[in-house]
Amino acid sequence: MSNWNRYIKEFVSYLKIEKGLAENSIFAYQRDVAKLSVFSEGREKSAIELTHKDLSEFIAILYDLGLSARSQARVISGIKQFYSFLILEGHLKEDPSELIEQPKIGLKLPEVLTIEEIDQLIAAIDMSKTEGHRNRAILETLYSCGLRVSELVALRFSDLYFDEGFIRVIGKGNKERLVPVSPSVEKEIKIYNDHIRRHQNIMKGDENVVFLNRRGAKLTRVMIFTIIKQLAEAIGLKKNISPHTFRHSFATHLIEGGANLRAIQEMLGHESITTTEIYTHLDQRFLKEAILSYHPRNAES
Repeated sequence: MSNWNRYIKEFVSYLKIEKGLAENSIFAYQRDVAKLSVFSEGREKSAIELTHKDLSEFIAILYDLGLSARSQARVISGIKQFYSFLILEGHLKEDPSELIEQPKIGLKLPEVLTIEEIDQLIAAIDMSKTEGHRNRAILETLYSCGLRVSELVALRFSDLYFDEGFIRVIGKGNKERLVPVSPSVEKEIKIYNDHIRRHQNIMKGDENVVFLNRRGAKLTRVMIFTIIKQLAEAIGLKKNISPHTFRHSFATHLIEGGANLRAIQEMLGHESITTTEIYTHLDQRFLKEAILSYHPRNAES
């Protein structure tokens, strides 16, 4: 219907300007609401005319098409955001998506590298190649700071506060956080900058970007994936890893070392503590020992 295009356009502006979401998140929401608009055409209904029954039938179709529970949950989340927006703007008084339930999603534990495996990956970097120092600095930064790959490629020299021991990270929704930086990260970035980066012809607009490709331009996320996949193959690693694996490993090793869950939440930039809690499932043995050691009821009398 004609009002779909208008509402979706307004919704996208709302997500971008008021919610401050990243482009990838906005595109995902837009795509999911577009699916609903196609469904509604068969019922000859506008966005504000769809009922709870209509939405339930739409979700049932997604299930019949073989969409995974995780993908269904993402679509439902997008639809709920869309209708919250319509109510906020006064287009609707009652939310037809309010009673739509999310499918049950089994706990999927992320792949985690051991400290030895991380050391092996870093050791596998060919330091005789021009990009060797850069790749070493990239892996050290991913693991030591727990960055998302999008945060890594966007990292700028103006975000580095080595004297204070922090880097500034702009995460999802343009939210800013400070992450402690290790001496190893500082060392590797400085070596890369002194020996490689400062001798490059840097593309206009990327002068402040830390990690550059051979042409002097900001690296893409795909390039980071490629670097890591090649290193995993070089050491014969059987685990299916990505840049995000270093973030998972960062959090897991902190949990195992006894770090405070709230502190890890802050360093990872998680909006909800629930997201961070997944890492507590990765080492139940460690948590059991921690509880037995520190809970007052378990103290010897």
